[in-house]
Amino acid sequence: MSETLERLTAKVRACRICVEHPLGRPLPHEPRPVLLPSSRARILLASQAPGTKVHLSGMPFTDTSGDRLRSWLGVTSQEFYDTGKFAIVPMGFCFPGQDAKGGDLPPRRECAPAWRAQLMALMPQINLVLTIGGYAQAWHMGTGRLPSLTETVRNWRDIWDGSGVAKVLPLPHPSWRNTGWLKKNPWFEMDLLPFLRSEIRYRID
Repeated sequence: MSETLERLTAKVRACRICVEHPLGRPLPHEPRPVLLPSSRARILLASQAPGTKVHLSGMPFTDTSGDRLRSWLGVTSQEFYDTGKFAIVPMGFCFPGQDAKGGDLPPRRECAPAWRAQLMALMPQINLVLTIGGYAQAWHMGTGRLPSLTETVRNWRDIWDGSGVAKVLPLPHPSWRNTGWLKKNPWFEMDLLPFLRSEIRYRID
């Protein structure tokens, strides 16, 4: 990691904005920002926000969502956590808490405005951005995002062809809550995933 990116990452990991200057209700627990930026990796995993297990471990995707994501990518855990291969920068850095039904709340609104542009500016080598979920798609794709996540992911070929130097692929969140979505949309595993795995191998091997 470059010295400049390392300094910025240290600032992010010490961030307490969602407690001390929150937009709305403050974070209901002690902040623990989780991210793995990189000045060498060519692939960025633009994910959503840590869950409860990631909040405890301090490492991204140390849960069943991570298992499914690594399966989608066709990579081992060793490859996944190699910052020479992947940068992992979620839209919200801290576990946002849960709603009344036990589901995770959306990513905190403070994180992206405070830090994301700065982090992206220090990772110019990224040439593939995997936008995982609607929040990442909204930030990284702008007007290229369609009204629903399903429409956006289904349109992946046009999004890929319309990307600039850094290619973009939209993905659903790998949460177990999306198992029904995967069953309703078999084209995702039949068409998108083989292409995704081929592009991953091209960039990390």
